[in-house]
Amino acid sequence: MALENYKNDIYAGVLGKIIGVYLGRPVEGWTFENIKNTFGKVSYYKNHKTGAPLIVPDDDISGTFAFFRALEDSGYKENISAEEIGDAWLNYIVENETILWWGGLCRSTEHTAYLRLKNGIKAPMSGSIALNGQSMAEQIGAEIFIDTWAMVNPGNPERACEMARKAASVSHDGVAVDAAVYLAAMEAMAFEEKDIDKLLDKGLAYIDNEEFKSLIAELREKCAKASDWYEVRQWIADEHGYDKYPGNCPMITNHLTLLMAFIMGGDDFQKACMIACSAGWDTDCNSGNVGCLNGIRLGLDGFTKGADLRRPVADRLYVVTSDGGSCISDAVIETRKILKAAAKLNGEEIKLPEERLAFEYPGSVQGIVPYDKDCEEQVLTKIENSYETTGEYGCRICYEGLASGVHASVAIDTFIDLKPKGKEGTSYFDVLCSPTLYSGQDICLVVDALNDKNPKLELFFEYFDENDFLENIYCGKHGLNKGRNILHLNVPDTQGHPIFRVGICLTSEERLDGSIIVKSIDWANTPEKYKMGRSMDMTPTLTPWTTTTSWLKTFVSSADHFNPDYTVTFSICNAVENGVVTTGTSDWKNYAVKSTITFSQQESAGLVARAKGHRRYYGAVLTEDCAVIYKQQNEKRIEIARAPFDYLIDHTYELEFAVKADNLIMKIDGNIVVKGKDSEYDNGQAGFVVDTGAILGDGFEICRL
Repeated sequence: MALENYKNDIYAGVLGKIIGVYLGRPVEGWTFENIKNTFGKVSYYKNHKTGAPLIVPDDDISGTFAFFRALEDSGYKENISAEEIGDAWLNYIVENETILWWGGLCRSTEHTAYLRLKNGIKAPMSGSIALNGQSMAEQIGAEIFIDTWAMVNPGNPERACEMARKAASVSHDGVAVDAAVYLAAMEAMAFEEKDIDKLLDKGLAYIDNEEFKSLIAELREKCAKASDWYEVRQWIADEHGYDKYPGNCPMITNHLTLLMAFIMGGDDFQKACMIACSAGWDTDCNSGNVGCLNGIRLGLDGFTKGADLRRPVADRLYVVTSDGGSCISDAVIETRKILKAAAKLNGEEIKLPEERLAFEYPGSVQGIVPYDKDCEEQVLTKIENSYETTGEYGCRICYEGLASGVHASVAIDTFIDLKPKGKEGTSYFDVLCSPTLYSGQDICLVVDALNDKNPKLELFFEYFDENDFLENIYCGKHGLNKGRNILHLNVPDTQGHPIFRVGICLTSEERLDGSIIVKSIDWANTPEKYKMGRSMDMTPTLTPWTTTTSWLKTFVSSADHFNPDYTVTFSICNAVENGVVTTGTSDWKNYAVKSTITFSQQESAGLVARAKGHRRYYGAVLTEDCAVIYKQQNEKRIEIARAPFDYLIDHTYELEFAVKADNLIMKIDGNIVVKGKDSEYDNGQAGFVVDTGAILGDGFEICRL
């Protein structure tokens, strides 16, 4: 069947995954008794009860949507290897910072696997029982990242299982891999097979482990005989609870819980997630997996049978990796990536929107939410997809009583909130990211106005100022004519400070009730010009002991130390090779990156361009009395061009690295020093690289070419 017929179910699978995670996250780590005594059943989001934000970084989400990028990086190879997926781990993980639970060698399974990979042990040996022992290798993590490997293979369980086995073996072995493969098989089949028992039966054809099969059969028998899920949960606790297995999060306990929720939830999406969340153990993992499986199986209609679980989420998610510009994401964007990979694997053509926000799925709003300032003046009544009412996709913004003195305003996040409401420490995973939107970029808004009389529309940008307070820039009101309206704008200069969100404000001098439809919002390409000055200019209150600022957080660093410098802008130190610091997005294509750098005692240092992660980029550095342009390709550093340059330690040079099409040019103090050509990387982020030493960076500038 053509991918076009699967795309809504892929989107539903992505939604099911993130909804399940957000339902289970607030009670992760709670005992069953504590959950039951506090909430009874977890049928809806409890973040507001625990003081946490709803949309938080989570390993289940970040790992799921990051590690399958190995497909793109390998050229969408059908026979992708475990080693190539392990390379994606090293490229996208920032050590001790992103995706994983950093619990230590032989304590955290994933941390252990990462250290094996880092030390040159290739997958699948990195996750093997032979190297790490059975207790480490048979924990839950093999399953929690597996969903995307099934969704890129809709209706093709055989290939889904092959890929899932390789992906799981990067960090796990034994029954943990079997359980992950079993889940992937059912998810791949669920695009066509909707019967729960048939999925459970057919999935076992891809498993050779007879002990595992017997365990699944016993669980199914318990579910068939039980009057409610509490009885089955008690059996799991008595016979297969955490105390029956070594390690801190064993696969068997959680896999049985996931299947219990799947079986006893039936065709009720909300009920299945409720069981997974209310049963305890690894709640967000189990609810996320069963949510994805049922999202695929039940489709978008499955979300309409109970409480509205989509509206609060509004498609939003974080994918926290070294590829910082891809962190702020949504379910539609991630669905497009899965569809693109699936099309490449199948040799199909599939047309995907070019605009960042096109709202091309029923119910999708791609992170557009009510603007939460000046709420007393807000007359916004609803945000919804227009497909149900018009048959065409778009984001409908509805208002009632729009008149003088009030407004209807919506916004979409383009960066993290540096001062979130609620408790500190609401997530043990940090949000490392770069903004999705920068000063100097072009933004285009396409709006359908529905009435003879329509409101005026004004774009605004909310950014963190020099004191890290939020300030707004409003960009002028535009009258909307009935029909199609297209607005173009160059994003205003915020002097290097991060833009937190972009919004739409509707106003009217006479009363209006109605709506407009946003057909698309797009921003892409490199900024026409984006410039950061010296630290003291951007943060007047900076002291020599300041370690971070809002503008510094627009960079994602895998260097040992990355701080604001009191005299210039940045200081970057790294004890070994390849300390990388980047900002920007994958939209950045042809540009020049520039900074004035003071070189200290280091093997090499310089600028980075077209980075996708921190082990796939172009570098332009000074080293060994030479200027060198190279390509970092996972662990390989491939020299592209070299020229003599007798640079001096403790001296300052203006470096510029220009990338346009396949032309790579390095300038020093305005003069071209070395040129090269390479076409493998055609877009990505910009920044710095330091090998074994330190540099000072004075200013940072991006110019579109």
